[in-house]
Amino acid sequence: MSNFLDDLFDKVFKSSEKTPMTHKENIVHKELEIEDAQKWINSKEGKELVARISKSYYFKAIQIEERPQIHILDSKYARGFAITYDDPLDEQTFSLLFLAFAQRVLALGYRQVSLDRKMEEINEQVKVTDKYYFKPPLKALGKNELISQLFGNIAIEKITVNNQPNYLKVLATFYSDRLYQDPKPFDQFLDHLFEATHDGQN
Repeated sequence: MSNFLDDLFDKVFKSSEKTPMTHKENIVHKELEIEDAQKWINSKEGKELVARISKSYYFKAIQIEERPQIHILDSKYARGFAITYDDPLDEQTFSLLFLAFAQRVLALGYRQVSLDRKMEEINEQVKVTDKYYFKPPLKALGKNELISQLFGNIAIEKITVNNQPNYLKVLATFYSDRLYQDPKPFDQFLDHLFEATHDGQN
């Protein structure tokens, strides 16, 4: 996936001697927006779209391309995927999916550490990244008890370029410290996120 993202940057932001202008700020979503996202993802339309994304992910894992196009990251200390803005996504469902995925992470017991927006201007092109960042809940530990990292730290990003949707990214990063338990299987995280079986059916 990193190669895909690098190629994307090369195409969108051609090399320049100018220093990129950046701005970062915290943002807050309205309660109504979150409620609408939760209702949508549990609606027939929402379930069908998530099922297609689930199907695309597992097909991509065996080198079969489906739409929307999925890019997979699988390394020792991080796992994740990016969803290219593509049919059947539209601008509304692109944003709803971002919010709905965040709510499903919270439902796993995670705590939201931050929600921010980063704006970058390069060669008169503007890239905006909205990012949720989650960590496992804090809890008291018994003697010699290792810290649970659940599925790792979770980041969910929504990227637009010149006000046009570009891709969504979900990334889990893991601790290798001996103080931590091994992360739970990433496929279990996906089962919760997609709430679908591996053949894409709810």
